Formats: sequence, C-alpha cells, structure tokens
Amino acid sequence: MTETFDEPSLGRRLLALLIDWFIASFSAVAIFGFTGVRFPPDGIRDQLIINAVFVVEVAILLGLVGFSIGKRVMGLRLINHDGMPIGVPRAVLRTVLLTLVIPAIVMTDDKRGLHDLAAGSKVVRA
Repeated sequence: MTETFDEPSLGRRLLALLIDWFIASFSAVAIFGFTGVRFPPDGIRDQLIINAVFVVEVAILLGLVGFSIGKRVMGLRLINHDGMPIGVPRAVLRTVLLTLVIPAIVMTDDKRGLHDLAAGSKVVRA
C-alpha cells in the first residue's frame, strides 16, 4: 500500500529554510567566532563558513531523521520513495545543491526542485 502525503506550501518551506540558515549562522559564529566570523556575514569568507556549517547541520539531520530544525518547527519532513529518511550521502548532495539556489527554484508540478530530484527526495507535511 502506498502512503499519500500532503504537499507543503512554498511559504512554509521557505520559512523552514530561513530558520535553518539563522541557526547555521549563529552556530558558525559560536564555533568560528574567534576567527572573526560575524553575523550578518562580513564578506565572502564569512558566508562560505556559514554555508559550510549549514550544509553539515542540515544534511546530517535530514539524512538521519528526515527533518532539520527548521523543517521540524514548520511541521515538514524529507522522505525518499519509501517514506523514510534519505540517508546522509543523498542529504549532502541535496543540501549542497540547495545552497546553489537555482536547483531549488526550478520545480516540477509537484513542487520538487532539481535538488530533490537529484537526491530522490520529497518534502512533505509531517
């Protein structure tokens, strides 16, 4: 039997992304602040460090439990075709593509971005 899932709104997905980005930003400042990393980012170096922290935090959570902190707060989860978490390697691929922005903007009719298609994932309501 195939389980059906509700599609989340783009607004809910965007809010989850913003929550995750703020958490990564503050985490980067807490971890790397001694090297001068600031929030808001002051230059490309700060942004690259924040993006790296974002990729690590989000990919590990999505890969292992199926949701990041932002997705959990917004009542979303990320699943594979079986309804399970996608695993860390595929979550890393998805998250890196997400940071490139364009793969997330180009979407199919069922609101799956190119980053989701590449990782074999789908965001659904929890």
